[in-house]
Amino acid sequence: MNKNISSIIAIALASVIAAPVYAAESYTIDHTHTWPMFEVNHLGFSTQRGRFNNTSGKITIDTAAQKGSVDLVIGTDSLDMGFAKWDEHMKSEDFFNVKFFPMMRFTSNNLMFDGDRVVAAEGHFTLLGVTKPLTLTVSNFRCAPHPMNKKQTCGAEISATLKRSEFGMTKFVPAVSDEVKISSPIEAIKD
Repeated sequence: MNKNISSIIAIALASVIAAPVYAAESYTIDHTHTWPMFEVNHLGFSTQRGRFNNTSGKITIDTAAQKGSVDLVIGTDSLDMGFAKWDEHMKSEDFFNVKFFPMMRFTSNNLMFDGDRVVAAEGHFTLLGVTKPLTLTVSNFRCAPHPMNKKQTCGAEISATLKRSEFGMTKFVPAVSDEVKISSPIEAIKD
């Protein structure tokens, strides 16, 4: 075999071995358009809601291979219940204990697709230092150039339901519901 052919074969093999499993596009979560909210039944009288104003993270998507990942970090100290005294109570050790647990996190390496649309993400959610499986439902998924900044952007609505007691947040259960509904708009800009 001549030297040139051997070199070409060696380069081809090296590039195949070095190629990624899938060619995912990477996106950075836009914290100004991603703010997770929760709602919980309060003493049987009403549904109370709160939100978190500080998020960060990365999303990778390969629609052709129908693969991807999510790493969403939520700053617990950014909890916003609408007024300072309630924020303070919810940030205490009775609930989010932000002094010792300054963040919550959702990670997933298993995005589920319907055609080229993401419809769910199976992963793990960490709250108060406890990690449990959680599946997010994804709706209204769309990727397109952003009309204002012209950058490729993906967005969706995400939702899930969990039991807070499974993460050690048991204060006032069952008077204040154990079941918590989570939802969030999410937008991410291509790197």
